[in-house]
Amino acid sequence: MTFSWFPVQLSLLVSGVAAVLTFIIAVPIAFRASYQNKQSHVFLDTLFLLPLVLPPSVVGFFLIVLFGNNGPIGSIMEKFDAETILFTPLAAILAASVVAFPLMLQSAKAGFSGVDRDIVGAAKIDGGSNRAIFFFVCLPLAYRSLITGLILTYTRALGEFGATLMVAGNIPGKTQTIPTAIYTAIESGDVKLAWIYVLFNVGLALLFLTIIHRLGPKE
Repeated sequence: MTFSWFPVQLSLLVSGVAAVLTFIIAVPIAFRASYQNKQSHVFLDTLFLLPLVLPPSVVGFFLIVLFGNNGPIGSIMEKFDAETILFTPLAAILAASVVAFPLMLQSAKAGFSGVDRDIVGAAKIDGGSNRAIFFFVCLPLAYRSLITGLILTYTRALGEFGATLMVAGNIPGKTQTIPTAIYTAIESGDVKLAWIYVLFNVGLALLFLTIIHRLGPKE
């Protein structure tokens, strides 16, 4: 086996798209949850956090059930003659997004919970709408937590293996990411190649964790 840049490039793309998608979806949910009655969203909180505690293979199984040809979403796509997303780069993005989603959600909730309620109250008294308060008050004040969540999401998506393998497969030149390339290299006995991909993954993770550390509270 020889080294290929494709798994690195695909992993960076998948992680980037997954991080942006989870940010767009999780941040508004976290904002709403932070200013609602805690009891009203216990079920949703539990549901959203499931990918954090379930084995990735279980997450992959549920995605196959949903998006497979006989699944509720897959069958609808089939009626419109749409191609299945399984075993495509889009499936890898979907798997990475679902698995990494709880990290973005929890970071965003922590950020919004740390915003001074008096500031939010003052903005409401001054006539600020919920949308204005979200964009011009809470987002700027919670930015450290949001950026931390975005980086954690990206890093988690970069290392996603189990769910990705199940829904996207491990097709060289099409759906092979860094983790699945490592798996293939080890399976074929090419430890040297596996080390190259491992060092790429570890190096990127260390870089992003260093950024998170620098975003922490200043002493």
